[in-house]
Amino acid sequence: MQILTALEPLRTALSALKSGDNSSHPSALPRLALVPTMGALHEGHLTLVREAKRLAAHVVVSIFVNPRQFGPNEDLATYPRQLAADAALLEAEGVDVLWAPDVEAVYPAGYATSVQVGGLDGVLCGAARPGHFDGVATIVAKLFNQVQPDLALFGEKDWQQLAIIRRMARDLDLTHPHADAILGVPTVREADGLAMSSRNKYLTADERTAAPALNRAMRAAAAHITSGASVEGALEALRVAVLAAGFRQVDYADLRDSDTLENMAAFNGRPARLLVAAHMGKARLIDNVAVE
Repeated sequence: MQILTALEPLRTALSALKSGDNSSHPSALPRLALVPTMGALHEGHLTLVREAKRLAAHVVVSIFVNPRQFGPNEDLATYPRQLAADAALLEAEGVDVLWAPDVEAVYPAGYATSVQVGGLDGVLCGAARPGHFDGVATIVAKLFNQVQPDLALFGEKDWQQLAIIRRMARDLDLTHPHADAILGVPTVREADGLAMSSRNKYLTADERTAAPALNRAMRAAAAHITSGASVEGALEALRVAVLAAGFRQVDYADLRDSDTLENMAAFNGRPARLLVAAHMGKARLIDNVAVE
């Protein structure tokens, strides 16, 4: 596995991968898949890598803790960074290239450009974290330009992020990858249902024991909605259950259209997502489940 930190060596390495014929994968497969991450890798990330290896001849993983998606009172300084350990995990999975630039390589002096996806970025996590999704869209657009992948894989745990990136690709007529080649991979969960997240490391032992109540309450609410119960009644019961389990705050608990993120006051049968963000101790946990 090549570990690269500068753009020109990255382009040279990717050109060799795309033009080479040293892969054991069928030649009909896409040549290159990208898995963007912020490091602190866990089984959820590795599941994305394994799916990328199944779908493409070569896999690039990026690790970049993006300062532009952190607010002034958020955890940029304390966000877990473990590049050596992450690199060892990726090498064991057979990743071809680890792209791990520093901040100066991504945002050089004088950098002034931002990507904004209007309409999808001001709700849910975007309402609680102003500017967050501008930072996400900007770094993902840069990664797509730097790597030029045939497909890119993201976890469904951050459904809003996935919807925004797909919209960005459609709106900007991206071809590397195009919107239909931006793939969501189902959320990987612990045995007790808690969605895997780098921020789970912030939970104390007691908080970790209580945290799976979030997903249990979500699944109960989704079942009530699909059985015909009032959406608002199901969501209010969810909020009450989450706070009773020890969460100190619920930022949102919404039923939204899966593609447009339009708020749904009633379930009408079209694909929907129940999305929740809640605070447990120092951790802000997000999760979502399909409502179908």
